[in-house]
Amino acid sequence: MTIKQIFFRIFRRAKIKTPGISVDPSVIPNERTTTGIADRLYWLNVLTRLVEPVLTRLAEGRLKKEMPVEFPPEAPLDRRNYTHFEAAARVLAGISPWLELNSDSPEESALHQKYSALARQALNSATDPKSPDYLNFTKGLQPLVEAGLLAQAIVRAPSGLWKKLDYQTQKNLRIALISTRTIKPYFSNWLLFSAMVEAALYLIGEDWDKVRIDYALRQHEQWYKGDGIYGDGPNFHWDYYNSFVIHPMLVDVLRTMARVSQDWDNMSKNVMERARRYAVILERMISPEGTFPAIGRSLTYRFGVFHLLAQMALLHQLPKKITPAQVRCALTTVIRKIVEAPGTFDPKGWLKIGFCGHQPNMGEPYISTGSLYWCSVVLLPLGLPPKDEFWAAPPEDWTSRKLWSGQNMDADHAI
Repeated sequence: MTIKQIFFRIFRRAKIKTPGISVDPSVIPNERTTTGIADRLYWLNVLTRLVEPVLTRLAEGRLKKEMPVEFPPEAPLDRRNYTHFEAAARVLAGISPWLELNSDSPEESALHQKYSALARQALNSATDPKSPDYLNFTKGLQPLVEAGLLAQAIVRAPSGLWKKLDYQTQKNLRIALISTRTIKPYFSNWLLFSAMVEAALYLIGEDWDKVRIDYALRQHEQWYKGDGIYGDGPNFHWDYYNSFVIHPMLVDVLRTMARVSQDWDNMSKNVMERARRYAVILERMISPEGTFPAIGRSLTYRFGVFHLLAQMALLHQLPKKITPAQVRCALTTVIRKIVEAPGTFDPKGWLKIGFCGHQPNMGEPYISTGSLYWCSVVLLPLGLPPKDEFWAAPPEDWTSRKLWSGQNMDADHAI
């Protein structure tokens, strides 16, 4: 069954009228006519646009040959050594909760089966030394970042991803993850990539290093600045790395490892409280129009800025003052604004460097085509079933919409 046929059946079952079905978000009902099911269909369509070019080619051993590699003029040429691993690890980190879900919808199940199979074959291709798309796990420093994100995908989908791999692919993946131990992380959020790899190794029954995890956790405890904000290393940075990396990895590492140590279990309570507070901050940053402050580095990760907010929705850990429906509506508006900006994709469906459209000057020297797929992490709530409140509840305005329309609301407070 083709992607077009799958989406046609989904829309027909949902009784949503559209002018035609294609893998193009513009055919899906706009913000003013949306419902929870329409929002989910829109998100699935975005998932398809992001994932299809990457996983299809990697699964068939064609990623290195066919993926265009765009990078800023000042970027070192060695970005070609990392960009393919970036694309693969980042889409898997984003869609892994959906891969873990067993859908009740026959139509969505068809889409799920397609990408689950592609994900497994992609991992086979990525970790087989004989594959033309064997990825770089050891050369340079960047592979540690991508190994951390790949490990996060495994932790998020132990059944839907890891357990369904064949024996040889599991063996190759173990070897690949372990090989990244030779890379020394920067004294920054990078410590969490090492910790995440060890957490995944623990989960899959491999020997793991307690010190790498404990060191990352304790350093971030020392770097905590207050009110839900960590330093990226000893210093505070006005950017979104608290959401890109720090909170989501602290949460996932401790959800996996808290049972191992009483100290880690005690630590997890504070980590989750801080994460909920930062989720509040992120939600309040979304304007009534679905824009948000363009502050700090790595803005070409686009709506990956809302990684933590999506994760808190997935884990049912949103604060009481924020409803799942308002987060769904806010994120849908953000996603739509960015996905549909002219120039976001090239004619063959690959992401282009930019924040809202194609803006190559926005790319830092470490940015290339594969880097951009960190945006996929906003899709985490697709791991919730359609009957979950996140999708089933009626549309609701988010905080800034309520405030700017004059609604009487409680004041915001720090932890």
